[in-house]
Amino acid sequence: MIKVSVILHYYKAKGFSEEHMKAQIDGIAGQSYKNIETIIITCDKPEAEKIFAGLSPKWVACQNDVAINLNKALSIASGEWILLIDNRDNPVMMKKAAIDGFVLGAERHGDAGLFYTSYELEDKGTVKELHLLDHHIGRVRDNMDYGKVYFIRKTALEAIGGMDESVKYNHFYDLRLKISEKYKLYRIANRYSGSYYRVVAAGKKADVFDYLKAGKDIQLEAERVFTDHLKRIGAYLEPGVLMPIKEEHKDESTLKASIIIPVGHRPEFIGPAIDSVQRQTVQDIEVIVMVNGGEDDPTADVVRKYMKGGEKYDPSKPEVRLCVLDINSIGMCLNLGSKIARGKYYVQLDSDDQLIEDAVEKILAVYDSDPEIGMVVGSYEVWEKHADGSITRVEEIPVVTHDEWTDANGRNNLLRINGAGAPRSARIRVIRNAGYFSINDDPYARNYGEDYELVNKVAEHYKIGRVWDPIYKVIRHSGGTDHSIDQHTIDRNDNAKDWVRMETILRRQAFNKSKK
Repeated sequence: MIKVSVILHYYKAKGFSEEHMKAQIDGIAGQSYKNIETIIITCDKPEAEKIFAGLSPKWVACQNDVAINLNKALSIASGEWILLIDNRDNPVMMKKAAIDGFVLGAERHGDAGLFYTSYELEDKGTVKELHLLDHHIGRVRDNMDYGKVYFIRKTALEAIGGMDESVKYNHFYDLRLKISEKYKLYRIANRYSGSYYRVVAAGKKADVFDYLKAGKDIQLEAERVFTDHLKRIGAYLEPGVLMPIKEEHKDESTLKASIIIPVGHRPEFIGPAIDSVQRQTVQDIEVIVMVNGGEDDPTADVVRKYMKGGEKYDPSKPEVRLCVLDINSIGMCLNLGSKIARGKYYVQLDSDDQLIEDAVEKILAVYDSDPEIGMVVGSYEVWEKHADGSITRVEEIPVVTHDEWTDANGRNNLLRINGAGAPRSARIRVIRNAGYFSINDDPYARNYGEDYELVNKVAEHYKIGRVWDPIYKVIRHSGGTDHSIDQHTIDRNDNAKDWVRMETILRRQAFNKSKK
């Protein structure tokens, strides 16, 4: 019969309510599976001894280091499997049959190193079920939710050397990456009423700008943890090593740049976006607006005002071209726009954002500095649109310079983070060489991640240049796809990009293997 060591924490300063403390204890004491021991990590042993007396636990005197504390707990654990409960910051209450379920999983899957499960989230008295995503080799984001409870084979922990005490912030990120290299990670799913535990937490809306608020030290450590993982699995691209280019398209450009704007049903935004292009310090450019809402899309009528015969037409300014599609596909818009582009370079502009006046000038300067650069990633400011139509700078978010895009490691680190940076620009012929943007032909793509796939491919064959000054305004508004999104949309988007990550990792593994 499998023995399970349950490890959890108690910190008096966290101030968990008496109700939640009792529920945590009852969740362990009431387990229907009885071959367990309990290990408690605490800095408040006298108080903890009173609260947890009924569990007859082993004790670990805590230090101000998560990895050291867990390694101490593991050293005295006698179970073949470890139930690690991360209740440092939030109460975690186990369902009474939870360990039964985990043990059954262990008995079914001899190759398992770690199990994780969907869970319930209690927020201000409301309980909802969170359904976690399954694991695969592309699930390498440091912000992916694996929950607060992990059922881990003890020999798997021993095989990776326990918790890495040099890691100070990203403990569980490092842990799951290392275990995944030697064992399988299994998610135990839940249709309804099948969660193994409940977490008490103050929920918050998802914000794609959250990663910008993470500390620099945390981000740098996460990059190191992830880069080491790529090296161990053979997917790391060394600095300066480029994959061969299979096909080289000719440069047939007659202009410096083509700014391509895919848009659907946003007549209120497209005018300011076009204006921002026509104000550029470099005028040897064009605007290609790809309206994907069909002929009835009112956005097209706004665009026509900037074309010959329209009230805003000005022959001295960059030409505005219009293409109307009746299929809502961002990738299709970008690809067809690239095919008709007369510019040497593509420059990104989302329909609800704006270019700063010298954006194209600064992008071109980077290309001119090195002919081996195939793509340029800029920097942006975040602005907010108000009900009266005005926009103001969001001062609490600094200029987003995408520091993760270093010459040495940017293309590796891109697989860890959720965005490729903005604005992006590429040589038109490079887009063609890379096979264009995806067109919702990946399993989970729904007008999301088409550019992320392209950037990963381009970075394998060409250098990536950088503009560190802000050249772009990201404008937040209530209708924006990146402003505030629900969990279903988050999961769909994460599935799309994680699929790209998986394909990228497999492609790079094959490339590195071919060099040996």
